[in-house]
Amino acid sequence: MPDNTRRARDEMFWQTFADRYAVEPGPINLENGYFGRMSRTVVEEYQRNIEMINRSNSVYVRQRFEQVETQKIRAQLAALVGVPADTVALTRNASEGLQSLIRNYNRLQPGDQVLICDLEYDSVKNALRWLARNRGAEVIEIDHQHPASFDSLLATYRDAFERYPKLKLMALTHVTHRTGLVMPVQAIAAAAKEHGIDVILDGAHALGQIDFNLDELGISFAGFNLHKWIGAPLTLGFIYIAPERLADIDPDMGESHYPVTDIRARTPYGTPNIPALLTLPLVIEEHHAMGGSAAKGARLNYLRNLWVRAARELPGIEVMTPDDPRLYCGITSLRFTRHSDQQPMVERLLSDYNLFTVMRSGAASGPCIRITPGLTTTASHMKLLTRALTELG
Repeated sequence: MPDNTRRARDEMFWQTFADRYAVEPGPINLENGYFGRMSRTVVEEYQRNIEMINRSNSVYVRQRFEQVETQKIRAQLAALVGVPADTVALTRNASEGLQSLIRNYNRLQPGDQVLICDLEYDSVKNALRWLARNRGAEVIEIDHQHPASFDSLLATYRDAFERYPKLKLMALTHVTHRTGLVMPVQAIAAAAKEHGIDVILDGAHALGQIDFNLDELGISFAGFNLHKWIGAPLTLGFIYIAPERLADIDPDMGESHYPVTDIRARTPYGTPNIPALLTLPLVIEEHHAMGGSAAKGARLNYLRNLWVRAARELPGIEVMTPDDPRLYCGITSLRFTRHSDQQPMVERLLSDYNLFTVMRSGAASGPCIRITPGLTTTASHMKLLTRALTELG
C-alpha cells in the first residue's frame, strides 16, 4: 500500500494537523468546498502582515513587496503546477482569472463556435456566452450522461468536436463544483487539440487535492483558487498562460502598467490584498509539510470512500459521482431518490444530525447534495453521515 494511502487512514496522524485549525463550535462542516480554513499559524501570520503593512504603508510596498516579494510568490505558485514563474499572474480568485482569460481571448471570429457543458461554473458559462455574443460566435451547450464514465465523458466531447467543426474555444472544469466529478482533462485536451480547439481550464477545486502538472495535461490557459485546498486567506488566486500562447490573450482592457510581453498585463491592475499575499510562503510551506496535494487528496478520498461505499448499498440514496479513481476526489454528491426537492433533506441533515451540507443544481442529472470533507473531518464524522443517510433514505 503506498505511503499516502496508508497514512490517509491514520486518524492520529491527521488529528495532529486538524489540531492546527480553530473550529467554531456548532454543526459538523461537510461543505468544505466553499473555501478552506487557514491554520492558526497562517492566521497569526496574516494578522502580523496586516499590522506591518499598516505601519510601513507604501514605503515597504514600493521598495520591497512590488520589487521582490511578488516575484518569489509567483515562483512558488508556478512550482505548484509545474510551470515557469513568468507564466502565472496573481488574481483575487479563479472566477476573476477565468473571466480575464475569456474576455481577452482574441482568436474568436464571427461564425466560430464555443463549447460549454452543464457542469461548468455559472460565471464561466456566462463569460463564454458574453464572449460569443460580442464576437458574433455561436454557443454550443452539451450535457453529460449520468452516470458518467471515463469513456462516456471523452466520447461526449469527441462527438461534439465532430458535430461542430467551427468550434474554436471550450471551457473545461477539472473538478466540477456540482457533483465532484473529476474530468479526464489530459484525454479531453488532447482530443480538442486534434480539432484545433483551445481549452480554458477551471482548476478552482483541483489545486491542492489533485496532483497534476499543467504541461503534462496539455493545458495552455487555466485559472486557480488558493483559498480552497491550499489553505490561503480568501481573495487569492492566479492564472496560467503558456508562454507560446501569451499573444492570444489581449492585455486586460488595454492594461499598460506592464509590458505586452508580461502575463500580468492580462489581469486587472489594482492594489491587491498585500497582507494575504505575504502569507503565501508560509501557506505553501505548510501545504508541503502535509505531503502536498498527493497526501491531502489521499486523505480526502479515504474520507469520501468511507461514506460512499456504505451509501451505494442504501435504498433511496443515489451517489452521483462514479467510483472510478480517475473520476472522483474528496467532493462527492448524493441524491435522496424518494424526494424531488433536495433542500428539505439538506435541512434534515442539519437539524437532525448536526451535519452542514449544501444543495447544488444545474447539472442535467438533477439537483444533488454536495458532501465535502476537509482536513478537520474525521472518520467518525463519516460514520455519522452514513447513519443519517441510512435513517433518512
